[in-house]
Amino acid sequence: MAKTKTLTFFFILFTIFSISTLTTTATKNHGFARVLSDHKPGLKREKLSHLHFYFHDIVTGKNATAVRVAEAPVTKTSPTAFGAVNVIDDPLTVKPELSSKRVGSAQGLYAAASQSEVGLLMNLNFVFTTGKYNGSTLSVVGRNSVFSNIREFPIVGGSGLFRFARGYAQAHTYSLEPTGDAVVEYNVYVLHY
Repeated sequence: MAKTKTLTFFFILFTIFSISTLTTTATKNHGFARVLSDHKPGLKREKLSHLHFYFHDIVTGKNATAVRVAEAPVTKTSPTAFGAVNVIDDPLTVKPELSSKRVGSAQGLYAAASQSEVGLLMNLNFVFTTGKYNGSTLSVVGRNSVFSNIREFPIVGGSGLFRFARGYAQAHTYSLEPTGDAVVEYNVYVLHY
């Protein structure tokens, strides 16, 4: 009985010491990082926003907004353009017409990453230039199966009013010209502070 009480006492003492050590270690400033409360960086209540706009991918003409910057030796013979890499600065507008109000740009790159279908790796930022979100960005990384009706991409972050953002974007091809120029409708759902 005395042995059991002694073991129990040491177990409780060990547990208290362990919790104390873990708590101290977790909150200790290690010189390059420290734990902050949610209120320190100015975070408010999280909200869900829906953004709707049109993406104009113009690959032809003197004012092209998407240009090929690299390709693999097999790109020209690949039915999916496998290995092609394009850099973009595509206008974002409120309506499908390029002449409608511009709300920002999609800046980044996409690469033909599939040998079996036209599938792109998308790595881009939606850069907003008007209204409430002027100067804010959303970052998108994901797979774009171009000929699917609706494609979905994760929103992996943002800046400005979209700091700590997460969510998803749905893309639907509004129009596709034989030249490759395209207008894509986007519905973006984003959680942010």
